Amino acid sequence: MFHRRDLTRLMLAAGATLAAPRALLAQGVPVEGQHFVRLTTPASVSLPSADKKVDLVEFFWYGCPHCNAFEPMLEAWVKRLPPDVSFRRVHVGFGVQHQIHQRLHYALEEMGVLATMHRKVFAAMHGPGTRRQLISDGDIAAFGNESGIDGAKLVATMKSFGVNTKAARARQLTDAYKIDGVPALGVQGRWFTSGSLAGSLERMVAVAEYLIGRARG
Repeated sequence: MFHRRDLTRLMLAAGATLAAPRALLAQGVPVEGQHFVRLTTPASVSLPSADKKVDLVEFFWYGCPHCNAFEPMLEAWVKRLPPDVSFRRVHVGFGVQHQIHQRLHYALEEMGVLATMHRKVFAAMHGPGTRRQLISDGDIAAFGNESGIDGAKLVATMKSFGVNTKAARARQLTDAYKIDGVPALGVQGRWFTSGSLAGSLERMVAVAEYLIGRARG
C-alpha cells in the first residue's frame, strides 16, 4: 500500500488469488478502528439510479504496484457484487505525479475509452519490460497512439474543463474519506478500509463486504 506521507514504503504483499471473502472473516467480525475506519463526517454518496442502494468506491493510483496487483482481484469481485451495489473508481491526486495520472484517468473517461484503456495504463506502467512513468505530454501522447487512440486528443482532453472538474471532485472525495494510501475501499460515505487496516488485499475485500451489509442495515 502506498501512503501519501511515504510513497517509497511498500505496505502489502499482494495475494495471487481471491479466496471467498466471508471465509477470510472466520476469525470474527471486523473491528472498527482496527480493520476499518468510521468517518466522523460522512462523505458524499453517488448512486446512479433508484435501484442502487450502496455506494462502493475504490481509491487508487495508476503508479501504485499494489493497485495494479489488486486490479484483477477487484474486477472479479465487482462482477459478483449484488445488483443494489454501485461501484466506482476514484483516482487519487495526492501530489503532482498522482494528479497527472488522475487527469489521464478522467481524460480516458471523457473520451469514452476508459473501459478498454484502464488495464492498458496499468500494463504500460507495471508490465514486464515497460515501466513507463506516463508523466510527460509526449510520452502520454505516444502511449495513446500506440494503444489505438488519438494521443494528441488525449493530452488536450487532460487539460479540459471537464477533466479539471472531475479531478477536483475526486480530490474532494479523497479528502472527505481521509484516504492517505491506496488501494482503499470506501462504503456508503461512512466507512473505509484498506489492505494495511484489514491485513491483506483479500481481507480488505472481506471487510468491505461486511460494511456493505452494514450499509443495508
